[in-house]
Amino acid sequence: MKKTIILLTLTFIFNLTYSQVRVSSDLLKLNNVFNTISKLYVDSIDEKKIVETAIIATLKELDPHSSYIPKDEVEKTNEPLEGSFEGVGIQFQIFEDTILVVQTITGTPAEKVGVMPGDRIIYINEDLMAGQKIQNSDVMKRLRGPKGSEVIVKIARRGVKDLMLFKIIRDKIPVNSVDASYLINGNIGYIKINNFGSKTIEEYKTAFAKLKKEGMKNLILNLQGNGGGYLNAAIELADEFLGRGQLIVYTEGLNQPKSTANATAIGGFEAGKLIILVDEYSASASEIVSGAIQDWDRGIIVGRRTFGKGLVQRQVPLIDGSMLRLTTSRYYTPSGRCIQKSYKDGVEKYQKDLIERFKHGEMQHADSIHFPDSLKYKTHILKRTVYGGGGIMPDVFVPIDTTRYTDYHRKIVAQGIVNKVVVQHIDQNRNQLKKNYKDFNKYNRTFNIDSDILNQIKEKAEKEGIALDEEQYTKSEYLIALQLKALIARDLWSTNEYYQIMDAENESLQKAIEILDNDSIYGSLLKMASDE
Repeated sequence: MKKTIILLTLTFIFNLTYSQVRVSSDLLKLNNVFNTISKLYVDSIDEKKIVETAIIATLKELDPHSSYIPKDEVEKTNEPLEGSFEGVGIQFQIFEDTILVVQTITGTPAEKVGVMPGDRIIYINEDLMAGQKIQNSDVMKRLRGPKGSEVIVKIARRGVKDLMLFKIIRDKIPVNSVDASYLINGNIGYIKINNFGSKTIEEYKTAFAKLKKEGMKNLILNLQGNGGGYLNAAIELADEFLGRGQLIVYTEGLNQPKSTANATAIGGFEAGKLIILVDEYSASASEIVSGAIQDWDRGIIVGRRTFGKGLVQRQVPLIDGSMLRLTTSRYYTPSGRCIQKSYKDGVEKYQKDLIERFKHGEMQHADSIHFPDSLKYKTHILKRTVYGGGGIMPDVFVPIDTTRYTDYHRKIVAQGIVNKVVVQHIDQNRNQLKKNYKDFNKYNRTFNIDSDILNQIKEKAEKEGIALDEEQYTKSEYLIALQLKALIARDLWSTNEYYQIMDAENESLQKAIEILDNDSIYGSLLKMASDE
């Protein structure tokens, strides 16, 4: 067995030489165990598997967010944060054992050569793809590849007799952080960010500038479901709202000195009403931004208590191309709050925290949340009481809406029934839809899901073993119709239009609009909180 097993692995993790590593007797013992196994074990052993198993087991003993990423998963893991991958630029679905092009991404190689929504990919290079029981991963392996490399696809298109051949030269394909940005009621800008990656601030500024030009005066920033990302991206975004010198966040760990990040003088929205939407899936970088805004009384946080991840990971490349994400410090909001929730009872209980919150009624009732006095902090300007110890508690609580969600709805979504009906409807009616709805505003105002489409949902569900429950269907019918309308809009336009439709059901957003539409409510919310 190689002599680099655990001791050397730890050495390379920190790019240190043996003389720089403080070798404890326990580490020497561990290395001795591996050498003994190598020399004396009865059968041959898989050294790579043993090393990786040991690393994973070690990290599990530390905290819930330190992790090991194998070499072949590093690139895929980093794609959402790096803001791009290399490929052809299509969004597709497997529909009836065929690759159906849902959209081509604007400006990408597939669009440039003439691939169109509704096309069916029959061959990729020489490989027949139609009718082959393929998976999404099979398609991505063939379409993705190094920038500058060529892939040949043969496509079936409605109205064209023969297969069409396209030679596509792969390029960088953007992965967007901003899902949606649009104007509400003439002066409220709305921007939804799905993660904090290398291009987030660039995308935010582009969306912000467009909204500003359209007449935006106040802003709603949606961080619901945003699980975080790069610390620097969070700092840059918070800097847009805070004044020069104001502390955004500081980090500190046993082996990491205190490091602070302060706002600069370049913020693009340091005045104007600001509301940030959060929920139980808003974590890490989302909590940095919302915590800083709350601590400086710069805006109002609306929604439900955030996830509670206040640990900072450093990505450390290992010698074989794999990667270690190691927790090196905790982050603290400007008031000094460490909002990392406890993980002292183990990873399993930590991962079930959101389920426990739901069981205890926290998602429905704000008074079900209890913070000890020891976790009380004061905001910097208005001296409002805020709490640490497990997420950012919003200034305005909005309970989770369970009235339209049923088991029947969950099953038809999870088994892809809703998606299949949308794909089929667009495939059969794309040209007519585009003719009838040349712009989204007309579609949003006048298009309605009719009974024929809803009946298709029920029929397809029955065929796939989902029995109709009339009571549950009636309860969820409005939501199903809304999702169908939004998904059709996404295929005809983009995710921006999808969210404009679905946001009609976003109760936190509707509450934020209510607050901003009434001049007295916004200021009184902050004053009331400070008078408590």
